[in-house]
Amino acid sequence: MYTFSEEMVISGDIAAIWRVATDVPSWPDWDPHEEKSRIDGPFEPGTTGWVKPKGAPAGPFTITEVERERMWASQAGIPFGKFCGVNRYEPVGDGKVRVSKSIEVHGPFAPIFRLIWERGIRADLQRTFAALEVEAARRG
Repeated sequence: MYTFSEEMVISGDIAAIWRVATDVPSWPDWDPHEEKSRIDGPFEPGTTGWVKPKGAPAGPFTITEVERERMWASQAGIPFGKFCGVNRYEPVGDGKVRVSKSIEVHGPFAPIFRLIWERGIRADLQRTFAALEVEAARRG
């Protein structure tokens, strides 16, 4: 298994941030990392969806855990393994929220993933967090 994470403190209301972050169909409208996305049911464990990230192959994912306005996790298959992501939202006071994403890559594909995609994903996560702040403020 291979793991990495990124985080940022952004300004905003946790409820607004959560609404934007879990509105899967709108991800491509504001998130620079996502080209296309959909969800096939309610935002809850067991629901599946599909995503096409920038610079990576499209594929299905399954939501595995949800704690409203705190965190959500998902899992996707990759060649000979799986890709797991945990998204966290932690109010830190004064209208600020620490947002983070931890990623685990399981299986023999992990070293290839690290070489090809990690640097781009890390950079995109910082852009995603900044865009989340802007979109949550826009939507109010």
